[in-house]
Amino acid sequence: MSAKRPRTLKTVTGAGGTSETYDLAIDPTRSTLDTAVRVAKLAEAARIDALFTADLLSFGAQGAIGSQEPLVFVSALSQVTSQIGLIATVSTTFHHPFNLARLFGTLDHVSNGRAAWNLVTSSIGEENFGPGELPSPEERYARAAETLEVVNALWDSWEPGALTVGADGKAVLHRKRVHPIHHSGRFFDVAGPLNIPPLPQRRPVQIQAGQSEAGTALGARYAEIVFTSLPTFDIAVEFTRRIRGQAERHGRAGELPLIFSSFHATYGATEEEAQRLVREKRESIDFERGRAQVADMLGGGVDLSDVPLDATLPESLLPDIASVNRRRGRVDIFAGYARQGYTLRELVIAAQDTGHWAVAGTPEQLADAIEERFRAGVLDVISLGGLADPRLHDFVVNGLLHELRKRKIVADDYTGTTLRENLGLELPPRAGVPVRVGTETQTRS
Repeated sequence: MSAKRPRTLKTVTGAGGTSETYDLAIDPTRSTLDTAVRVAKLAEAARIDALFTADLLSFGAQGAIGSQEPLVFVSALSQVTSQIGLIATVSTTFHHPFNLARLFGTLDHVSNGRAAWNLVTSSIGEENFGPGELPSPEERYARAAETLEVVNALWDSWEPGALTVGADGKAVLHRKRVHPIHHSGRFFDVAGPLNIPPLPQRRPVQIQAGQSEAGTALGARYAEIVFTSLPTFDIAVEFTRRIRGQAERHGRAGELPLIFSSFHATYGATEEEAQRLVREKRESIDFERGRAQVADMLGGGVDLSDVPLDATLPESLLPDIASVNRRRGRVDIFAGYARQGYTLRELVIAAQDTGHWAVAGTPEQLADAIEERFRAGVLDVISLGGLADPRLHDFVVNGLLHELRKRKIVADDYTGTTLRENLGLELPPRAGVPVRVGTETQTRS
């Protein structure tokens, strides 16, 4: 048995969701994919592990996020790259598991094993998938759990050896090794089996976004990677302890799920330059518009119009988390800030990073902040932005990544042929597949 590879920090960068999509859409000589193709090639050259596409299902909810459908987008990017992973954000609340299994299975095929699914349950968009209101978080996560059970069973419905190479070099299908799943649950009835060939990775990498109580429970049970808002070291430590403790109670390995954080960096050649850029960014904030941003961070049902900017928020304005139907994890963070004594002005400043981890400094200082979390075991995957901007590209690739590689925190090159191999993720056990025998149903493990 080969020795286990040393643990390294995995890197991701965004590939879409910018306002430039609109600029490209009005230019008949260009594709809305153009900027993303450039970013993808730069990221692969820098040996970044994966491209990430976010998604929202309402117009204008957060800039241009959602202006391109993620699965179609990354499928196109798969044809101009060869090694970098492809992460698509797709909601379980508004999609059927059989379609999801086929969509991500096809992405895994067309990319030769580089697909990953960032599972979300959606906090907006119900007006486009009606009739009906947005289900409660508990209902959404229950549906997500059943979706994962179905999707994983479908991906595992082809036994090893179901498709082999014949004497003439063509595929031979062994039908007895392909099994229905006979799923009948609260939300779905799915007979199966999956009608596309077995996947290069068997299962695409599974990422889950969400840190509410229900979201944490789902991630602890199923996710290989959890994408969360962890703005401070202490919050990161507490969240990691909590979710991995739950995962262990499900019998999962102690290092799962991996912790994925977005890193909002302000780079400077010197500390003084970085701090100047932070000051300029803060001076450009529209604080009246910021009231609405903070209200959104608190769940959307809060009126802050009469609160002075330099006053703290009264407890009466802070929502009961259990009554919030959207983004409870984010609400918990900002309600916590308010209870710590943040003024409304300070909350508006914090809202510019939407609850994510924000650090300013030189590449070496940023590497120090990253190393602290990595060595503490509360950071496994990090999102680095800015590759499309020449100045930021230089800071990311020749500054921060160079420094992290000097410290042996980030690997120098890809280590496998699939995303799963590059992330060092072992395949989970195969799902039990019900097999009908006579009038009885048995489970093939």
